[in-house]
Amino acid sequence: MTNQPELGLHGMTIVLTGAGGRLGLVLRPRLLARGFSLCSADIGALEPLGDRETVVTGDLRDSTVIDRALEGAGSVLHFAGTSVERPLPEIIGNNLVALHAVYEGARRHRVRRVVFASSNHAIGMYPAGQRLSLSDAYRPDGLYGLSKLWGEGMGRLYWDKYGIEGVALRIGSALPRPTERRHLSTWLGDDDLERLVLRSLAAPLTDYRPVWGVSANTRRWWDNAEAAELGYAPAQNAEDYAAEIEAEPDGGDPEAVRFQGGTFAASR
Repeated sequence: MTNQPELGLHGMTIVLTGAGGRLGLVLRPRLLARGFSLCSADIGALEPLGDRETVVTGDLRDSTVIDRALEGAGSVLHFAGTSVERPLPEIIGNNLVALHAVYEGARRHRVRRVVFASSNHAIGMYPAGQRLSLSDAYRPDGLYGLSKLWGEGMGRLYWDKYGIEGVALRIGSALPRPTERRHLSTWLGDDDLERLVLRSLAAPLTDYRPVWGVSANTRRWWDNAEAAELGYAPAQNAEDYAAEIEAEPDGGDPEAVRFQGGTFAASR
């Protein structure tokens, strides 16, 4: 891959929400290194990484914060929100109300595309090992996973009703490297995250598109033909770490290994 913006995105400002989170910290320098102009938004203060990055600090539920971030933007990478199981009021505020504010801001500012960080926890109650496609029904493993159904549904609504293009990345285990047996199926490496985000920003779309956020793992559970149609070609494989992981004793929750959502699905 070159260090130039993807074809069709040259000169376009990309807004990255949740820029101070783990995945935001991975993506910020990589997007800047590829020549994009970036507006990084987070509830915590950030320092710009270069002259092509601006930062916006504040709560996305505040329309004035949204308007500052989205002014002149072409696309949004929405990675903000609660990423673990939490009480319902927090989930609603951070993952539903804030998402709606982002989409309303995108509508006001005529943003072309929103790429939404969904999650494998939207289907986490399927048995581990069962091969899934995107046509399989949602089976969330908790309130966090339930919020991702809402998010994917909101993306569909704003595509159908307002013409805002949308890709939902149903992210697996996004980590620098896999660390447990489940990750041999669910891992999304940082390099592949970058590849998936770039294609989700640039690929032509004819419909709202959910895709699996997963690397080219030999043991992956999810059929990612739809992401391949975007031009996503993952190059990382959790199998490279399998011998090391399997040499360690499996001290995890026996209930967690039954489900694709792991410990999220096992919690009560």
